[in-house]
Amino acid sequence: MKKFFFLLTVLLTTVSFAQKEFQGMAVYESKTSTADFKSRFEGNKEITPEMQKMIEERMKKMFEKTFILNFDKSASIYKEEERLDAPGQGQGGMRMMSSFMGGGGTHYKNVKDKIYKVDKEFMGKEFLVKDSLTNYNWQMSGETRVIGGYNCFKATAVIPASKTDFRNFRPKRNDDKKEEKPKEEAKKTSFLDEIDLPKEITITAWYTPEIPVSQGPEGYWGLPGLILEVNDGKTIILCSKVVLNPKDKADIKAPTTGKEVSQKEYDETVIKKMEEMSEMGGRGGFQMGRGR
Repeated sequence: MKKFFFLLTVLLTTVSFAQKEFQGMAVYESKTSTADFKSRFEGNKEITPEMQKMIEERMKKMFEKTFILNFDKSASIYKEEERLDAPGQGQGGMRMMSSFMGGGGTHYKNVKDKIYKVDKEFMGKEFLVKDSLTNYNWQMSGETRVIGGYNCFKATAVIPASKTDFRNFRPKRNDDKKEEKPKEEAKKTSFLDEIDLPKEITITAWYTPEIPVSQGPEGYWGLPGLILEVNDGKTIILCSKVVLNPKDKADIKAPTTGKEVSQKEYDETVIKKMEEMSEMGGRGGFQMGRGR
């Protein structure tokens, strides 16, 4: 009987969505584990407790964010919630790092046309990344749970790890560097040599058929219901609030600012610049923190 009423609720909700134009708004809290990075500072005598506290506070700002998803039946825009930072915060490098942590700009998805557009700022330049939506090979599960009062179902998918999403990065441990290159060959150190990047990551999503739109946070989509939670093993994105048919309608339009590039072109640009900065590490340039 309980299952019957659940199916009836889903059916009535689907009918109501189909009968009229609607919009929805969902708030998501994103939190990425910083354990891998904190371990790099533990035992480092050059870092004082005050410095470590400052680093941890900045990491928290980068790794814990709030996002707003506005959606209709075919498209959505996903943006980081605006907040007032202290003077000097959110400038230059911090703004660039924000884009590497899933924030920065507007992430537009059109599930009807199967395309996405994201405006990103990198090294003072504006880019408009336009490409096809990721084709998630979702494996459906009968496992259920309730999130925010909505009945949700579990689905999983395996996807390639992005080379320009810092949330996938794991600093190499000292025991990972046992087989060092000869000194004459080790003079040039690539940025990517400093980190471990998994080839693939497993995505676990929880979606609700009670909101029958194929949308979700960031680039996630393709399920028969709004995705309320995503977990990739390191980052958890959890919906904390849903408002259907809000009084104030959002303008769900794709961003237009920046040089238009494909995702591959953007990734290649970022990686090339990171490697250039990495090679300057010994002269004050970009370098991943190392434990001593």
